[in-house]
Amino acid sequence: MSERLRPRDLAFLASESSSAPMHNATLEVFDPGDSGFDYARLTELIADRIAFVPRYRQRIQQVPGRIANPVWVDDARFDLSFHVRRSGLPRPGTIEQLRELVGRIMSRPLDLSRPLWEVYFIEGLSEGRVAILSKSHQVLVDGVETVDLGQVLLDTTPQAKDLDADDWMPRRPPTATGLAVDAVVESVRDPHTLAATTRSRAESLLRGASATRDRVGQVVNALANRRPHPESPLSAHLSEQRRFVTVRTDLEDYRRVRAVHGGSVNDVVLATVTGALRAWLMARGTPSSGMRQLKAMVPMSVIDDDLEATSLGTQITGHLVALPIGEASPVVRLHQVSYAFQAHSETGRAVAANRLAGIAGFAPTTFHALGTRVAADEVRRGFHVAVTNVPGPQFPLYAAGARMLETYPVQPLLPGQALAIGITSYDGGVYYGLTADRDALPDVQLLGQCVTEALEELVDSSSESRPRAPRGRRKPVKK
Repeated sequence: MSERLRPRDLAFLASESSSAPMHNATLEVFDPGDSGFDYARLTELIADRIAFVPRYRQRIQQVPGRIANPVWVDDARFDLSFHVRRSGLPRPGTIEQLRELVGRIMSRPLDLSRPLWEVYFIEGLSEGRVAILSKSHQVLVDGVETVDLGQVLLDTTPQAKDLDADDWMPRRPPTATGLAVDAVVESVRDPHTLAATTRSRAESLLRGASATRDRVGQVVNALANRRPHPESPLSAHLSEQRRFVTVRTDLEDYRRVRAVHGGSVNDVVLATVTGALRAWLMARGTPSSGMRQLKAMVPMSVIDDDLEATSLGTQITGHLVALPIGEASPVVRLHQVSYAFQAHSETGRAVAANRLAGIAGFAPTTFHALGTRVAADEVRRGFHVAVTNVPGPQFPLYAAGARMLETYPVQPLLPGQALAIGITSYDGGVYYGLTADRDALPDVQLLGQCVTEALEELVDSSSESRPRAPRGRRKPVKK
């Protein structure tokens, strides 16, 4: 019997629209060196590792009459070359051109009739580098058994691990009659199945009615020559197009700030985001006095058996944080953010960053996907932006011998939210990926610059806070 989609997964499919596709992605930049890493080698690597993520060769099959939730079935026409694609930039490709390409790829929804993922091998970057953009639907990475494909492609050494050859053959697809019979039998044996199906269909109808109400409201406003008034500059009716901005910073700067002012690296990251949003809003002409706080949903890893289990050994919960954008002092902002997370740390459920970073494979790709699932579940709590910060390994990783230099999470936009922020630390760097609606936030590039400036502001405040030698005396020179 095929595995059935859970109500939560079906909810993601029901809430998806052309303006809010529910897929995550990761952009990684590599230095091929002498490895010979190219499109053909990437295809071979994925063919070698895809057995570890069997869901990536399955598609969704509806049950006749929708008398039960859809099921996962092997894709009899699975074609790896359809999912692993080759792209390029005009040489020498710049980071701006790469961002533009990522924005366009993220704007396109996945084909629901096939396995819900794509990987792009992007050539033509300056200095001989290449990039990989891996894109997968939220229902594909459920965290219970399935991890993101990106987690299994990377190795800790330039020598790729030798794995047993995969002789996968698709199972015969179920017939429409077989699906219907299985659904009836399962409903009789397990009443929870019938209840879950009924609940899923009811939720789908409610979402459809809600979406209809939203569209009617937009039409009424347009006819009356009125524009909707979002509750913040980050709230908007989404278009079908995206922008993407990357920011690279040094992990040592965050550690330096933490050493002087206390808290955690995560606190410094969130304080940096707060300072960046404050500066960006002020540059837009939004007075800080009119909006003292922005609500952010920050998914956190915890140990809590009452929450949904994941294959990573921890659970993910949403933490609602008020980012103090109205506060002028960067140090006070940092202390306020630290205080907001103190209660979470004192619960005893919090998971240390070094434990997360030590999980086998490149787990940030999976954690970011799970974080988005949590944020989507919590969207009714009325936050303005989702911020997912995941610690990664502090040593280099490789794909078929090519060293990964940079990694940027590409988070999806939730309905009504024009910005999503993903952050990953890796090998001495902290990498920001800012996903924005193309029409609502045409100046998101400025926000990227504000991230760098906000971190510099915190670093400068840390230097000023350090004890200094009294005037007229000099520190001894070490010989």
